[in-house]
Amino acid sequence: MRDKRTWTGSARANIDPNHTPAVEGGHYLSATTPAQRKAVEAIVEDAQHDLLRRAHPPTVLTDEDAAALAQDYPDVMATMELDDAALAELIGGQRDVFTAACGDQLSGLHGPKGKPCPARPWVCLLCPLAVFAPRHAANLLRLKAFFSRQWQQMPAAHFMAVFGPYATRIQQVLDRFDPVLLAEAAAHVRDKDDELPLRPEELTE
Repeated sequence: MRDKRTWTGSARANIDPNHTPAVEGGHYLSATTPAQRKAVEAIVEDAQHDLLRRAHPPTVLTDEDAAALAQDYPDVMATMELDDAALAELIGGQRDVFTAACGDQLSGLHGPKGKPCPARPWVCLLCPLAVFAPRHAANLLRLKAFFSRQWQQMPAAHFMAVFGPYATRIQQVLDRFDPVLLAEAAAHVRDKDDELPLRPEELTE
Protein backbone atom coordinates (compact mmCIF):
# COMPACT_ATOMS: atom_id res chain seq x y z
CA MET A 1 0.00 0.00 0.00
CA ARG A 2 1.30 3.44 -0.89
CA ASP A 3 1.63 6.01 1.83
CA LYS A 4 -0.75 8.82 0.83
CA ARG A 5 -0.38 10.98 3.95
CA THR A 6 1.96 13.43 2.23
CA TRP A 7 -0.48 14.01 -0.64
CA THR A 8 -2.65 16.44 1.35
CA GLY A 9 -2.05 20.03 0.33
CA SER A 10 0.29 19.05 -2.47
CA ALA A 11 -0.02 20.80 -5.83
CA ARG A 12 0.23 17.32 -7.31
CA ALA A 13 -2.51 15.83 -5.12
CA ASN A 14 -4.61 14.92 -8.15
CA ILE A 15 -1.64 13.29 -9.85
CA ASP A 16 0.18 10.29 -8.50
CA PRO A 17 3.29 11.77 -6.79
CA ASN A 18 5.08 8.46 -7.19
CA HIS A 19 5.40 9.22 -10.89
CA THR A 20 7.44 11.89 -12.57
CA PRO A 21 5.70 14.17 -15.10
CA ALA A 22 7.59 12.38 -17.88
CA VAL A 23 6.28 9.00 -16.77
CA GLU A 24 2.75 10.34 -16.43
CA GLY A 25 2.94 11.82 -19.91
CA GLY A 26 4.20 8.54 -21.31
CA HIS A 27 1.56 6.47 -19.54
CA TYR A 28 -1.51 8.69 -19.71
CA LEU A 29 -1.08 11.23 -22.52
CA SER A 30 0.36 9.13 -25.32
CA ALA A 31 -2.07 8.11 -28.07
CA THR A 32 -1.02 4.54 -28.68
CA THR A 33 -3.77 3.24 -30.96
CA PRO A 34 -5.09 4.68 -34.24
CA ALA A 35 -8.44 5.43 -32.59
CA GLN A 36 -6.73 7.32 -29.76
CA ARG A 37 -4.58 9.29 -32.20
CA LYS A 38 -7.67 10.18 -34.22
CA ALA A 39 -9.47 11.36 -31.09
CA VAL A 40 -6.51 13.52 -30.04
CA GLU A 41 -6.22 15.00 -33.54
CA ALA A 42 -9.95 15.83 -33.50
CA ILE A 43 -9.52 17.67 -30.18
CA VAL A 44 -6.59 19.65 -31.59
CA GLU A 45 -8.54 20.54 -34.75
CA ASP A 46 -11.54 21.71 -32.71
CA ALA A 47 -9.27 23.91 -30.61
CA GLN A 48 -7.64 25.38 -33.72
CA HIS A 49 -11.03 26.09 -35.31
CA ASP A 50 -12.15 27.78 -32.08
CA LEU A 51 -9.06 30.01 -32.12
CA LEU A 52 -9.71 30.94 -35.75
CA ARG A 53 -13.35 31.80 -34.97
CA ARG A 54 -12.21 34.04 -32.13
CA ALA A 55 -9.76 35.82 -34.43
CA HIS A 56 -12.44 36.38 -37.07
CA PRO A 57 -13.49 40.07 -36.97
CA PRO A 58 -17.17 40.69 -36.16
CA THR A 59 -19.47 41.50 -39.07
CA VAL A 60 -21.17 44.73 -38.00
CA LEU A 61 -23.50 46.61 -40.32
CA THR A 62 -24.66 50.19 -40.10
CA ASP A 63 -27.88 51.23 -41.84
CA GLU A 64 -25.84 52.31 -44.87
CA ASP A 65 -23.94 49.01 -44.90
CA ALA A 66 -27.20 47.06 -44.85
CA ALA A 67 -28.38 48.63 -48.09
CA ALA A 68 -25.03 47.96 -49.75
CA LEU A 69 -24.97 44.39 -48.43
CA ALA A 70 -28.41 43.62 -49.83
CA GLN A 71 -27.28 44.85 -53.23
CA ASP A 72 -23.72 43.56 -53.51
CA TYR A 73 -21.48 42.26 -50.75
CA PRO A 74 -19.46 39.40 -52.27
CA ASP A 75 -16.99 38.96 -49.41
CA VAL A 76 -19.64 38.29 -46.79
CA MET A 77 -21.63 36.15 -49.21
CA ALA A 78 -18.56 34.04 -49.95
CA THR A 79 -17.59 33.70 -46.29
CA MET A 80 -21.07 32.68 -45.17
CA GLU A 81 -21.94 30.78 -48.36
CA LEU A 82 -25.24 32.65 -48.73
CA ASP A 83 -27.42 33.07 -51.78
CA ASP A 84 -29.43 36.22 -52.57
CA ALA A 85 -32.58 34.95 -50.84
CA ALA A 86 -30.75 34.06 -47.64
CA LEU A 87 -28.95 37.41 -47.69
CA ALA A 88 -32.28 39.24 -47.98
CA GLU A 89 -33.58 37.29 -44.96
CA LEU A 90 -30.43 38.16 -43.05
CA ILE A 91 -30.85 41.86 -43.70
CA GLY A 92 -34.61 41.86 -43.21
CA GLY A 93 -34.53 40.29 -39.74
CA GLN A 94 -36.05 36.90 -40.56
CA ARG A 95 -32.84 35.18 -39.36
CA ASP A 96 -32.46 37.10 -36.11
CA VAL A 97 -31.46 35.38 -32.89
CA PHE A 98 -31.04 37.23 -29.60
CA THR A 99 -27.82 39.13 -30.26
CA ALA A 100 -27.38 38.97 -34.03
CA ALA A 101 -28.67 37.73 -37.37
CA CYS A 102 -27.52 34.17 -38.07
CA GLY A 103 -26.21 33.10 -41.45
CA ASP A 104 -27.42 29.52 -40.92
CA GLN A 105 -28.87 28.18 -37.66
CA LEU A 106 -28.73 24.63 -39.04
CA SER A 107 -25.04 24.68 -39.94
CA GLY A 108 -23.95 22.64 -36.93
CA LEU A 109 -21.13 24.92 -35.76
CA HIS A 110 -22.16 24.43 -32.12
CA GLY A 111 -24.32 21.34 -32.39
CA PRO A 112 -25.43 18.54 -34.73
CA LYS A 113 -25.73 19.53 -38.38
CA GLY A 114 -29.31 19.97 -39.49
CA LYS A 115 -30.52 20.83 -35.97
CA PRO A 116 -31.17 24.34 -34.63
CA CYS A 117 -28.08 25.83 -33.00
CA PRO A 118 -28.12 25.14 -29.23
CA ALA A 119 -25.54 27.84 -28.38
CA ARG A 120 -26.15 30.33 -25.58
CA PRO A 121 -26.80 33.97 -26.62
CA TRP A 122 -23.22 35.13 -25.94
CA VAL A 123 -21.69 32.41 -28.12
CA CYS A 124 -22.99 34.27 -31.19
CA LEU A 125 -20.48 37.03 -30.42
CA LEU A 126 -17.64 34.79 -31.62
CA CYS A 127 -19.52 32.92 -34.33
CA PRO A 128 -18.45 33.65 -37.93
CA LEU A 129 -22.09 33.28 -39.04
CA ALA A 130 -23.28 36.20 -36.89
CA VAL A 131 -24.08 39.59 -38.42
CA PHE A 132 -24.69 42.50 -36.04
CA ALA A 133 -27.02 45.27 -37.18
CA PRO A 134 -28.31 48.43 -35.44
CA ARG A 135 -31.54 46.63 -34.51
CA HIS A 136 -29.49 44.35 -32.24
CA ALA A 137 -28.01 47.20 -30.19
CA ALA A 138 -30.49 46.96 -27.30
CA ASN A 139 -30.00 43.21 -26.86
CA LEU A 140 -26.23 43.61 -27.05
CA LEU A 141 -26.43 46.19 -24.26
CA ARG A 142 -28.63 43.82 -22.23
CA LEU A 143 -25.99 41.13 -22.69
CA LYS A 144 -23.23 43.54 -21.68
CA ALA A 145 -25.18 44.38 -18.50
CA PHE A 146 -25.49 40.65 -17.83
CA PHE A 147 -21.71 40.30 -18.10
CA SER A 148 -21.32 43.14 -15.58
CA ARG A 149 -23.63 41.41 -13.12
CA GLN A 150 -21.73 38.14 -13.57
CA TRP A 151 -18.43 39.95 -13.03
CA GLN A 152 -19.67 41.24 -9.68
CA GLN A 153 -20.66 37.81 -8.39
CA MET A 154 -18.02 35.51 -9.91
CA PRO A 155 -14.31 35.22 -9.05
CA ALA A 156 -12.29 37.08 -11.67
CA ALA A 157 -10.46 33.99 -12.92
CA HIS A 158 -13.72 32.08 -13.30
CA PHE A 159 -15.39 34.97 -15.12
CA MET A 160 -12.49 35.29 -17.55
CA ALA A 161 -12.55 31.57 -18.25
CA VAL A 162 -16.31 31.51 -18.92
CA PHE A 163 -17.18 34.96 -20.29
CA GLY A 164 -13.86 36.73 -20.91
CA PRO A 165 -13.63 36.31 -24.71
CA TYR A 166 -17.29 37.24 -25.14
CA ALA A 167 -17.02 40.34 -22.94
CA THR A 168 -14.09 41.52 -25.05
CA ARG A 169 -15.89 40.86 -28.33
CA ILE A 170 -19.13 42.58 -27.30
CA GLN A 171 -17.23 45.79 -26.71
CA GLN A 172 -15.61 45.49 -30.15
CA VAL A 173 -19.07 45.15 -31.70
CA LEU A 174 -20.59 48.04 -29.75
CA ASP A 175 -17.66 50.30 -30.64
CA ARG A 176 -18.69 49.98 -34.30
CA PHE A 177 -22.17 51.44 -33.64
CA ASP A 178 -23.18 55.09 -33.63
CA PRO A 179 -23.02 56.47 -30.05
CA VAL A 180 -26.38 58.19 -30.57
CA LEU A 181 -27.94 54.84 -31.49
CA LEU A 182 -26.43 53.22 -28.40
CA ALA A 183 -27.75 56.00 -26.17
CA GLU A 184 -31.25 55.50 -27.55
CA ALA A 185 -31.01 51.72 -27.13
CA ALA A 186 -29.70 52.07 -23.56
CA ALA A 187 -32.95 53.76 -22.55
CA HIS A 188 -34.71 50.42 -23.13
CA VAL A 189 -32.29 48.35 -21.01
CA ARG A 190 -33.48 47.65 -17.44
CA ASP A 191 -30.43 45.62 -16.32
CA LYS A 192 -32.56 42.64 -15.28
CA ASP A 193 -32.17 38.92 -15.91
CA ASP A 194 -35.65 38.62 -17.40
CA GLU A 195 -34.46 40.62 -20.42
CA LEU A 196 -32.36 37.66 -21.59
CA PRO A 197 -33.19 34.02 -22.41
CA LEU A 198 -31.31 32.54 -19.44
CA ARG A 199 -31.33 29.15 -17.77
CA PRO A 200 -31.96 28.98 -14.01
CA GLU A 201 -28.30 28.34 -13.25
CA GLU A 202 -27.30 31.48 -15.20
CA LEU A 203 -29.48 33.93 -13.24
CA THR A 204 -27.72 36.69 -11.32
CA GLU A 205 -30.68 37.92 -9.23
